[in-house]
Amino acid sequence: MFEASKQSGDGGIYAELLQNRAFQQVVPNTAAALYAWAPINSASINVITDPIPLSNALPNSLKLTIPSGTSGNVGFGNEGYWGINVNSSWTYEASFYYKFPGASSFSGNLIIMLQSSTGTVYASASVHVSGSTTTWTQVLVSLSPTSSPASTANNFTVTVDGASASGETIHFAMFSLFPPTFKGRANGLRMDLAQTLYDMKPSFFRLPGGNNLEGQSFSSRWQWNATVGNLIDRPGRMGDWEYINTDGLGLLEYMYLCEDMEMQPIMAVWAGYSLDEYSIPEDELAPYIQQAIDQINFVIGDPAASEPAALRASLGHPEPFPLQYVEIGNEDFFASESYIYRWRYFAGNLSAVFPHLKLIATSYPFNPVLDPIPKHYDNHVYQTPGWFAENSFYYDSFERNGTYYFEGEYAAVSTNTSDVFGDGGLVYPDMQGSSGEAAFMTGLERNSDIVFAASYAPLLMNVAQYQWTPNLVSFDASQVYPSTSFYTQQLFSVNRGTEYLPSTLPTVNGTLYWSVTRDKSTVIIKIANTGMAAEQMIFELPSISVYSTGTATVLSGSATSSNSPETPNAVMPVTSQIKIGESFSYTAPAYSVNVLRVKVQ
Repeated sequence: MFEASKQSGDGGIYAELLQNRAFQQVVPNTAAALYAWAPINSASINVITDPIPLSNALPNSLKLTIPSGTSGNVGFGNEGYWGINVNSSWTYEASFYYKFPGASSFSGNLIIMLQSSTGTVYASASVHVSGSTTTWTQVLVSLSPTSSPASTANNFTVTVDGASASGETIHFAMFSLFPPTFKGRANGLRMDLAQTLYDMKPSFFRLPGGNNLEGQSFSSRWQWNATVGNLIDRPGRMGDWEYINTDGLGLLEYMYLCEDMEMQPIMAVWAGYSLDEYSIPEDELAPYIQQAIDQINFVIGDPAASEPAALRASLGHPEPFPLQYVEIGNEDFFASESYIYRWRYFAGNLSAVFPHLKLIATSYPFNPVLDPIPKHYDNHVYQTPGWFAENSFYYDSFERNGTYYFEGEYAAVSTNTSDVFGDGGLVYPDMQGSSGEAAFMTGLERNSDIVFAASYAPLLMNVAQYQWTPNLVSFDASQVYPSTSFYTQQLFSVNRGTEYLPSTLPTVNGTLYWSVTRDKSTVIIKIANTGMAAEQMIFELPSISVYSTGTATVLSGSATSSNSPETPNAVMPVTSQIKIGESFSYTAPAYSVNVLRVKVQ
């Protein structure tokens, strides 16, 4: 489950390296509008409302003033998202727009560089510019570093010779700096983060991400049509986590993410509620239902029959993307009374246009009672490690009545049983939490006849932003830190069976939890030990098969063991051979997640 918090999109999986690249949604003529930017030498820089902006979506520009009598290189630099990773094996693509506000006789070069914060130059390019350029003109250059500094305290800079440009003013807009991306996708994903997620072998991606959908207010809600097309036509928005989203990672990019990672999307549509507790009145829903229909058509529509689909085709993807599930809203248990009519109108209209889609409700299951009756619900829970172990049997008692469940957000976030969101919150997942989550997940497998999908949340966190902890994968400007819960999720994901095999059930409120599945010629046994002591288990397998070989992959550590920037590899899965047969024993370490694979002939 993706949530655009903690710089997980901008400054995270979206590979753009420059922060505040287009001065979106900032207040001109303020120091705050210049965040991540700084002048070089005697230059003066300011964000202004440009008299003739680059686009209607991007009204602001950066005004560079070179004072009279200046000498040496002057200009400005961007520090990136708490650093820029400079790698000599990469070629970076840089771009920006510039113009002179009035014609001048200036003729000279702009020098574009990657350099350390102390001035060591790693890559540079020169572009000739003329004072006669009074309309916006784009500059595109490639930067190939000559070395790879260990530090990420680096800057992207643009300078000009102060003596020749003395007294000049130049406007700039829409900067960009991209390293190579995952699978070479233009405007794509950060390679190491995307590869880490790909290695987890996920089946789906929930987008555009939880609270990022609603908006802190009606006006700041996520709107699909503002996130597609040319980057200069995307205004960005103040995200729900109090920083500006560029929306460079927009709806089409989300679809490409799913395509390139071989996942299917679970896509949400805005359903008339914003986080300031405002719900669209019942008689005013029509345009927002149409916007949801257009969003879905952008993803799956026929270009010959739908304008949004034709837009998708014009952007390079004429074929529809696969889409089975659409969520109507997000966490609408916060506005359950208005969700009664909002669900009725959204579900009724969407199912009429797209009868093949599976619509997911986001209120509490059957509370309130909705019409039409939802066939799919999205459940969310953040709790303690103990809660997850104790609720391994949560779905066992659910009625088998044709209703299916998506565990759309879950994580062990705290050890404070009296106030899960108070003191005691986990900064990084640890083994007591991950083993508790694994116990809960064995229950999800056991109930996979009604639980059709599950996703840990949130997914990503830039370690410079602690807005919500813990998260599945942490990162900084150059490194990725998979957590103990990441390895738990990976162990379950890459060891999925196609058939659930009945077994003796774990003891309620015990410390050992397991599930048994089969995939072709392999029996897969997943075990979570949530206790502080190792425990032995005896397995009795059916005598109708011949059991040839077995392996055990184990993730274990002390209760508080975690992977962090200081201890990135403290807990890692270890695989070894085990002796198996019709009867065999296995000892599960304390606070552990175990996967036994038994080959059957």
